[in-house]
Amino acid sequence: MTRTVVLTGASSGIGRAAAREFAGRGDQLVLAARSPATLAEVRDECVAAGAEVLVVPTDVTTPDALEGLARSALAEFGRIDVWVHTAAVMAYGRFEEVPERVFDQVVRTDLLAAAAVARVALRHFRAASAGTLILTGSVLGHITAPYMSGYVAAKWGLQGLARALQQEARETPGVNVCLINPGSVDTPVYRQAANYLGRLGRPPVPITTPERVARAMADCADWPRREVSVGRLNGVMRVGFTVLPGVYDVLVGPLMRLAGVTDRPVAPYDGIVFAPNPAGEAVRGGWLPELSQVVRAVGGAGATVGSALRRRLR
Repeated sequence: MTRTVVLTGASSGIGRAAAREFAGRGDQLVLAARSPATLAEVRDECVAAGAEVLVVPTDVTTPDALEGLARSALAEFGRIDVWVHTAAVMAYGRFEEVPERVFDQVVRTDLLAAAAVARVALRHFRAASAGTLILTGSVLGHITAPYMSGYVAAKWGLQGLARALQQEARETPGVNVCLINPGSVDTPVYRQAANYLGRLGRPPVPITTPERVARAMADCADWPRREVSVGRLNGVMRVGFTVLPGVYDVLVGPLMRLAGVTDRPVAPYDGIVFAPNPAGEAVRGGWLPELSQVVRAVGGAGATVGSALRRRLR
């Protein structure tokens, strides 16, 4: 049976890749994001794949917007079977140098909007005794990294929220809550992020593709799982963070400065935290071709990291 899938954050990166993936699997889609122009592009991509598509321009941080989105989906297709939430923004900078309004909006978008999506989706799923909610977390919901405090705080909060929702969902057979935790992904979000660090951010290696994350989401819609990690080193980083916290904290700063940001200087700006930038929206961010450069930078930094570790262990 054809499913109705609502996708929030469908205009770029993982969300756009997920829209294509679900379209290719024969689902009918309700696509939501802030930019009407970009949503129209994504709709055309999904229609070309054979999907029925409704687009609903939506800012997930606007009160009552998600209830309106759900009403539109029900009016068009009669039901909601899967809700995939991928909308997220980022801000780079030392905590005290990121404007309060920017930090608060990152948390509002990445955590509170996810909670609002869950509230609306689960209400409909419980009434129908069926449905799957798929939230997009991050490996940074299990570990930390400097210069991304708002994003880290939101993803840690989302990890706890998802766990609580999964516990409550046990009371309603047929209702599932899934959490997808990607590591570094080749999406435009790093260039689109707010920046008060003075250097452009980038995904540290190893980098995976948004299409791989999208497949994990579609697989969860078919066979729901509580949590799926997408990233070759996610487990290693989690073990290091938990088992060797002192060593982890010594290494993470130098490694973040070498592999998590570029040498390209940028003036302070808000990125897409408050408004979309359609010109920068795409599935891929163009980072994978730079993989060899990043590997060389990390390899050449061995002496720096080793020196920091030796100082720590003396």
